[in-house]
Amino acid sequence: MPLMMSEEGFENDESDYQTLPRARVNQRPRGLGWFLLGGWKVLCGSCCDCLARCCRRRKELKARTVWLGCPEKCEEKYPKNAIKNQKYNIFTFVPGVLYQQFKFFLNLYFLVVACSQFVPSLKIGYLYTYWAPLGFVLAVTIMREAVDEVRRYQRDKEMNSQLYSKLTVRGKIQVKSSDIQVGDLIIVDKNQRIPADMIFLRTSEKNGSCFIRTDQLDGETDWKLKVAVGCTQRLPAVGDLFSISAYVYAQRPQLDIHSFEGNFTREDADPQVHESLSIENTLWASTVVASGTVIGVVIYTGKETRSVLNTSYAKNKVGLLDLELNRLTKALFLAQVVLSVVMVAVQGFVGPWFRNLFRFVVLFSYIIPISLRVNLDMGKSAYGWMIMKDENIPGTVVRTSTIPEELGRLVYLLTDKTGTLTQNEMVFKRLHLGTVSYGTDTMDEIQNHIVQSYAQVTSQPSNSGPSGSTLPRKPQTSGPKVRKSVSSRIHEAVKAIALCHNVTPVYESHAAVNGETESAEADQDFSDDNRTYQASSPDEVELVRWTQSVGLTLVNRDLASLQLRTPSGQILSFLILQIFPFTSESKRMGIIVREESTGEITFYMKGADVAMASIVQYNDWLEEECGNMAREGLRTLVVAKKSLSEEQYQDFENRYNQAKLSIHDRGLKVAAVVESLEREMELLCLTGVEDQLQADVRPTLELLRNAGIKIWMLTGDKLETATCIAKSSHLVSRNQDIHVFKPISSRGEAHLELNAFRRKHDCALVISGDSLEVCLRYYEHEFVELACQCPAVVCCRCSPTQKAQIVTLLQQHTANRTCAIGDGGNDVSMIQAADCGIGIEGKEGKQASLAADFSITQFKHIGRLLMVHGRNSYKRSAALGQFVMHRGMIISAMQAVFSSVFYFASVPLYQGFLMVGYATMYTMFPVFSLVLDQDVKPEMALLYPELYKDLTKGRSLSFKTFLIWVLISVYQGGILMYGALLLFESEFVHVVAISFTALILTELLMVALTVRTWHWLMVVAEFFSLGCYLASLAFLNEYFDLSFITTWPFLWKVSAITLVSCLPLYIIKYLKRKFSPPSYSKLSS
Repeated sequence: MPLMMSEEGFENDESDYQTLPRARVNQRPRGLGWFLLGGWKVLCGSCCDCLARCCRRRKELKARTVWLGCPEKCEEKYPKNAIKNQKYNIFTFVPGVLYQQFKFFLNLYFLVVACSQFVPSLKIGYLYTYWAPLGFVLAVTIMREAVDEVRRYQRDKEMNSQLYSKLTVRGKIQVKSSDIQVGDLIIVDKNQRIPADMIFLRTSEKNGSCFIRTDQLDGETDWKLKVAVGCTQRLPAVGDLFSISAYVYAQRPQLDIHSFEGNFTREDADPQVHESLSIENTLWASTVVASGTVIGVVIYTGKETRSVLNTSYAKNKVGLLDLELNRLTKALFLAQVVLSVVMVAVQGFVGPWFRNLFRFVVLFSYIIPISLRVNLDMGKSAYGWMIMKDENIPGTVVRTSTIPEELGRLVYLLTDKTGTLTQNEMVFKRLHLGTVSYGTDTMDEIQNHIVQSYAQVTSQPSNSGPSGSTLPRKPQTSGPKVRKSVSSRIHEAVKAIALCHNVTPVYESHAAVNGETESAEADQDFSDDNRTYQASSPDEVELVRWTQSVGLTLVNRDLASLQLRTPSGQILSFLILQIFPFTSESKRMGIIVREESTGEITFYMKGADVAMASIVQYNDWLEEECGNMAREGLRTLVVAKKSLSEEQYQDFENRYNQAKLSIHDRGLKVAAVVESLEREMELLCLTGVEDQLQADVRPTLELLRNAGIKIWMLTGDKLETATCIAKSSHLVSRNQDIHVFKPISSRGEAHLELNAFRRKHDCALVISGDSLEVCLRYYEHEFVELACQCPAVVCCRCSPTQKAQIVTLLQQHTANRTCAIGDGGNDVSMIQAADCGIGIEGKEGKQASLAADFSITQFKHIGRLLMVHGRNSYKRSAALGQFVMHRGMIISAMQAVFSSVFYFASVPLYQGFLMVGYATMYTMFPVFSLVLDQDVKPEMALLYPELYKDLTKGRSLSFKTFLIWVLISVYQGGILMYGALLLFESEFVHVVAISFTALILTELLMVALTVRTWHWLMVVAEFFSLGCYLASLAFLNEYFDLSFITTWPFLWKVSAITLVSCLPLYIIKYLKRKFSPPSYSKLSS
């Protein structure tokens, strides 16, 4: 469930993790024009912001001391732990919805015109002709918003009402999620959501650790291992948590979900107990407990939790086409005012000219038809329905029906990696030992070597079975180097891979009833069918699965030891002395183990080739082989080891524990101690694992690239992994260079690195989140300018907030339309920030798909969604919008001619039902049937994605096309009116009959002229509308003379006028298609 709360009061300073400054906006000269064209809105917004800032007390986020189970001891008041996704409350709903509607010039204009009809001297026609369409539009909007708001309220209420067990001095009590406070001790059961950010104190698991699922926080589907605080885990009973005097010191709330620094102190012990706290002791809100029952102390609540700090508000998205139409309506309004002033001026400003001016404005108000909004909204709903009914992209859901045209205008596509481009399923592909390489077809040889090496060990006389396994390895640590056999090297490599990891085997407990898992462990049910592996990285799980497939199986693991089973069934036990987890800075992980049978201490390490190259002993093959595997799209890991003596280890342990307790620069001190061990390590092997891509990712990315869409990959994953996937998915083509942006931390470093990058041409960029943050802090404009020239950009180690900020940055600097696609909770902010958000329903849950504007089931569907539906939606809406405007302009042109002929009288040409009928039943169906038109067949649009490039230029709806429609309207309006005036005989009523009938026929013929591909419904709509008009003639006695309209003169006059108004346009269209055809017509021919 996405957490979205107000982030007011939080001003993260620049030193905070991944905070991007706002883009620099070019200063524009501000005058009267600026004020009229939207400046008033900016000023109002600025005033509101200023008022809000004055009224709101700025609250600084601070570090805190939290006493266990004593919320009342908190020095400050912390935010309530309630989830709030609603946009409005009961008082702001109606004003808020009305503001969202009337901030558009089009709707505000109709409101003013409709209100003017209450003034008797300005009244023209009937009230319902103005208020009915406006009321309909507002009613539909308010109903839609109300339904959405009620749903949001119900979802929030459901989440806030979830019950949790809270530990008190008197025992357990049930509390609502929204009532949890900082300092509370909360019990969270298996498969239950963690309600607030907590420090992990105790667990029901004997080993003092548990697994949590973080897919809704960081988008990673793998379980994370969390470790309870040692001091509280060792207490005999849960109730003893209240018998000790202890507190947690926690750093101030921040965005970074991957790090935490704090200390646990027990005061009543002698001496005082101090334990350092890190990320592995935390339980962040919105994650789910995957094993056992946990007890934690709450340190951050509500809007201070990591998940909320990383969540952005959903904005009301407005399509580019709507903004363009809004600009055109302003131009039409200007024309309308000018026309009215000209009418009054020609009259000579006589009498109550000001009233006449306003009457003319109302009289020409049809120049901006209110049906424009209704037609476009109905059209958008139709496009959404067509998308959902498309059998080629099953399971697609349109959640935002207001922006389907955006799919046809995209320039930047920002995509997540894990679960979007890849399936997040790893396959072990390659093991390289320097002189020999094994692939998927030769894995059985490795299995034979492992079986033989352990068979030799067990056949040798020794005190215990496994002890012999270390005999062949002893000579290498001292004395001259002895070249080992391939068999012993394979044996050591496989053993290192089986030991150096953070994987835990999990056994499903069939007997567990009351939440206890001891029964399964007591039986030692180590059957392969009942075992699953869990780790924070799918690579590690696949490596351990692979060692199992070749004969060395991880059967058990806790915080202090792990056991391996050999092919012959023996159990090898190892004590875990230290673990150094993987970090994005170190790019490696290590483990120190002591083999129980021999007491030998070994330091194993694996990591990225860039990190390991300087650590391992000199060799001549590592760099070349890493390059070869990377070109195949494999994720590589270098594995090495070092044997330690007891004295070496004890010296290291003392220095390491001292570094871990320091408050200042803890990370640097710990890293320095570990690095003292990482010297001259023996290189064992290089592994290659493939992350399988989603179906048809490569052809889809190729299609999008050919369509002129620039693709950026934003991922929270490691740099090496992201680079591998960029290559294997062909996001970066094989012959393209990749520029990896070096880690930088200062302005000077950023300047040098940007200069180095500037000298590269046509190369893809790979940059980490930390380096990106530094670049944007000092050289935002320069960096974005350079990055936008790259054919592809990969940003790795991005937080959810940073993904959203990159989207915003592109929007501000390029003014192009952006699309974000992802599948996890960590992609929600990016999806909401983009002009068009697409969510994939995948393994990481439905959070991204629910927050998105469009939801698809596979990445490959995006090709058809953009090339076919995006194209059709944009082209159809552009044609529909301009045609509806033409329908209003033609009748305004006729009104202008009529008024000028009849001494500039402000009298309407057509009254009452004629005007209502003209905008509805007489022309509505044929005009609306333009939503079925298509210029290119779907197969052609997918075969030639280059056609998509034209759409991004916005040529289907521009001032040029608009002016052409204006000229057509003026020409046809003039011909229809002057023709009718020339041919009318004795009475004025004949003018109305001839001109109105010719007008209806002209509109029906113009629809036929505009259509590019006929659909049977279009033909039905044309004949249905004509039938409706002819049938209604019998009832329109007050407007038409029935005896006249059934005569031959009427028919030939109407036919002549219609022919003159339409025939030249048909000839021009034919000549244009003959001598200057558009690109798509060349293909279809």
